Amino acid sequence: MTASIELIKKLRDATGVSMTACKSALEETNGDFETAIDVLRKKGEAKAVDRAARGTSQGAVFVKVVGKKAGMVLLGCETDFVARGDDYLTLGSSIVEKLLNDTIKADDRDLAEVKDAVLRLGENIQLSNMVLVEGDVIGDYVHSNKKIGVLVVLAGGTVELARDVAMHVAATNPAVLSPEEIAPELVEREKSIWSEQLKSEGKPAEIVEKIMLGKEKKYREENALLKQSFVKNPDQTVEQLLKDAGATVKIFVRFTV
Repeated sequence: MTASIELIKKLRDATGVSMTACKSALEETNGDFETAIDVLRKKGEAKAVDRAARGTSQGAVFVKVVGKKAGMVLLGCETDFVARGDDYLTLGSSIVEKLLNDTIKADDRDLAEVKDAVLRLGENIQLSNMVLVEGDVIGDYVHSNKKIGVLVVLAGGTVELARDVAMHVAATNPAVLSPEEIAPELVEREKSIWSEQLKSEGKPAEIVEKIMLGKEKKYREENALLKQSFVKNPDQTVEQLLKDAGATVKIFVRFTV
C-alpha cells in the first residue's frame, strides 16, 4: 500500500528517521504504525525511539519572568554533561520563551525541537513539566546548579519578598500552603506509623491520644509553607513574614530534577 504523507510525517516525528525510510517501513507493514517502528528499530535506524526508553535522571530547570507572567520548564536528560551543555541550555530557554509567548501550552509534551535534540545530542531528552503563572507580584528562584526552580505569586508585597519566599520553598520543599491542605490519606499513613512506634515504646494508653494529636499538628505544620520557620530568619514563620508585609501567597510551584 501507499502510505499517506500525514502518516509518514507522524512516523518521522516519532523516530527521527528520514521521510524516505519511514515511507518504506510503512509500505512494508501495510501502514501499521507500531510495526513500522519495530522495522526501523530492527534496522538500527529509529534511534530516537531506542533512546526514549532510557531514563532521564539528570536535567535542568528553566525559568523566565516577563511582567505579570512567568514560565518554568523542567527538561530531563540522561547525563549531567549534556544538561550543562550550551545546546541543551539553549533548548530549555527557547521552550520557556515559547511558553511565555503562548506558542505552546503548559500541557504540550510532543515538541519537534525536543525530538531533534534527542538525535543531535545522542541521548534521551524529556520535557518533564511546564507551568505558566500570572499575577501582580511574581518571584522566582533557580538554584545555582539549575536542579531546583520555584515560582511564587503574591497578592501584595514586593518582588523581593516573593523571591525570598521562592528561595525558602526551594530549601524546604513544602507540600501545601496551609496545614489543613495536607491530604487525609497522608495523615492516616503517618498515624499508623506513630501508633506502632508508641506501642513499641510502651506508652500508657491514656496519653497515646494526646501524643498522637501533637504529632499530627507538628507533621501538618512542618509540611505547610505558612507554618514553616523562614529560612532567613528562623524566629519568624513564613506566615508572620507575609502578614507583616501585607501579602498573601496565591501560587507556589516547585520543580526539581
